[in-house]
Amino acid sequence: MVTVKDITKYCKESYDELVHKTTWPTLKELTNSAVMVLTASIIIAIVIAIIDYIFEHLMTLVYSLFY
Repeated sequence: MVTVKDITKYCKESYDELVHKTTWPTLKELTNSAVMVLTASIIIAIVIAIIDYIFEHLMTLVYSLFY
């Protein structure tokens, strides 16, 4: 059974870990990571758009041959 004492201990330990043991990124590191994620997302979106375009034209060609 979980007691109030257990919950209090858990909260104190969590706070201690968050404040004293966690390494937070600098603003520059955070900005660089965000730019990398944005760039990768744009590249993936472009690749998917190209594949969709090719597939659409390929299916149009296939349908025109059979119908």
